[in-house]
Amino acid sequence: MNITTQPVSERIGQQIVNVDNKSIWEIDREAIISLYQEYGVLLFRGFATDADIFREFSNLFSTDFLNYAGGAFNRRVINGDNTLLSVNDFQTEIKLHGEMYYQKNIPLMLWFFCANPASQDGETTVCDGRQFFAELSNSTKELFRHKKLKFTAKMQKDEWQKKYKTDDVNELEEMCKSNNTHLTIYEDQSIVLEYLCPVVISSRCGKYQVFINSLLPAMQLNPDVLKFDDDSKIPNELMDELNAIAERLTTNISWQKGDILMIDNTRIMHGRRAFTDKNREIYIRLCSPGF
Repeated sequence: MNITTQPVSERIGQQIVNVDNKSIWEIDREAIISLYQEYGVLLFRGFATDADIFREFSNLFSTDFLNYAGGAFNRRVINGDNTLLSVNDFQTEIKLHGEMYYQKNIPLMLWFFCANPASQDGETTVCDGRQFFAELSNSTKELFRHKKLKFTAKMQKDEWQKKYKTDDVNELEEMCKSNNTHLTIYEDQSIVLEYLCPVVISSRCGKYQVFINSLLPAMQLNPDVLKFDDDSKIPNELMDELNAIAERLTTNISWQKGDILMIDNTRIMHGRRAFTDKNREIYIRLCSPGF
């Protein structure tokens, strides 16, 4: 099938447009891979899709699907598949972030599916981390060269068992070890986790610097978990700069039923605008490229 495309916005991504009522299975796989590698975010719109088609279509391009063990939010399993999850833990805004950047092992690729859009609001937001880095002040770039983020989380026994999907302390220890996370276990089996990560990373090709992390939503939703690696506080002035850049560069994706979104989680940050419609249903899959 010949692909018809248009920009998602003037600054980011490509939209794969269905023309002549074609099937999504007719899309040329190699053309999609090439567009993904160039743009980092692709929106498939106008195709006949459902949750099962979404799962099979994402399987064509992906491998190593994750079940979100250790994830920050509560996610509901869809259709009995623990790699197909709902994102609606709550309805407030979530600022731009890279998925699961509070641990070492991140999904390199993300897929989103719109089972039911909100009647209004609830847009998913995207931003290119390369563009974000370029907008940083020189002093902030220098700061991020020398300081990392330090995530510290305290959890009771029932909390970490739910989050890490295990009641086995030894299994938890192995998970933390593989994620370069320092784990302290107390007599009552409550725990403290500590993880250090950079604010800026090198792109996979090594040619660019990319601002991608979980700094903005952590400071928005739970600022007590986050400091710099020297235990200094993150200044309000710095957050003002970052939030201003985010708003300048953010693209809102207003969902349509059946939309599929494909994201490079090593380059493209995403987030969400607030909404009130409880019928909003967006699904996610976490994985790695299969190419």
